[in-house]
Amino acid sequence: MSLSTLASRIGFLISHTFTGRALIPTRFSSTKMALESYNFGPYKIDSREVFYNTNLSYALVNLRPVVPGHVLVCPRREVKRFVDLTVDETSDLWLTAQKVGSRLESYHKATSLTLTIQDGPQAGQTVPHVHIHILPRKGGDFENNDDIYDALDEKEKELKQKLDLDKERKDRSLEEMAQEAEEYRKLFL
Repeated sequence: MSLSTLASRIGFLISHTFTGRALIPTRFSSTKMALESYNFGPYKIDSREVFYNTNLSYALVNLRPVVPGHVLVCPRREVKRFVDLTVDETSDLWLTAQKVGSRLESYHKATSLTLTIQDGPQAGQTVPHVHIHILPRKGGDFENNDDIYDALDEKEKELKQKLDLDKERKDRSLEEMAQEAEEYRKLFL
């Protein structure tokens, strides 16, 4: 039996970190998260934007969401390309995405999820740090289903221009993002 099959039967792997030998529970609290520092490529992330973390990954709200609930899951270690993640980081990143996606799909009363990675500049990656986009989806949210990728690409280009020019955030304030993250933290209590 594969580890993921066993874990799904047991029902708790998603909230644990696989180290290669044993499943080690991780504890999540907003107090602990507030004391930790987070980087997203060269950018410092305010801990109030982070709503879930493990020993190897964290989830944060998005500065420019494409749909309600559009969040990012990143490895804690700054890694530019997916291929450079360790086996443990890869496993934890996807298990974190699975757990976060499940909770946000339910919270936003969505019926599906889009999970995507833009791996490298030619793939549309604007921040040199591996990250999974999680987008809760509903019927009719885009006229053509695949238009979401164009929307993602456009938001990434806008974000790159904002970050390159070091302009003030205009789309969402830190307070707005912190409030959203606080709501999402409640989903993991």
